[in-house]
Amino acid sequence: MAFETAGSAELFLLGRLLFGGVLAFTGLNHFLNADGMIPYAEAKGLPAPAAAVYGSGGLLVFSGLLVILGAYPVVAAGALAVFLVASAVTMHDFWAVPEDQQQDEMTQFLKNVALAGGALVVLTVAGTSWPYSVGIGLF
Repeated sequence: MAFETAGSAELFLLGRLLFGGVLAFTGLNHFLNADGMIPYAEAKGLPAPAAAVYGSGGLLVFSGLLVILGAYPVVAAGALAVFLVASAVTMHDFWAVPEDQQQDEMTQFLKNVALAGGALVVLTVAGTSWPYSVGIGLF
């Protein structure tokens, strides 16, 4: 994939900044609000809720920053896609909660699915040369 159209390289960089930045900020939030997130993870039946909150926070921060930098994009985008789909299904199961919680859980479910779609788009171009990136990766 070539970024030959006028402004396409800059738009791709802006997209990476927005996508990766939101994910990194969300991961940071896992650390800053762990006291509220751990009981939620426990209520959802995760076997190691504290490890899940901190681990998922680390994955989001690290992968988000890698997308921004254009470093190891296959690893970052692949990890994000898998995590976002898995967390949508396990953490935001709107079909299994009381009616008064369904709308909030559905919103979070759909947000994760949309972000997973974004991660898959990034994964699609991860093997190409990215403009304004550090340019290191496995492929």
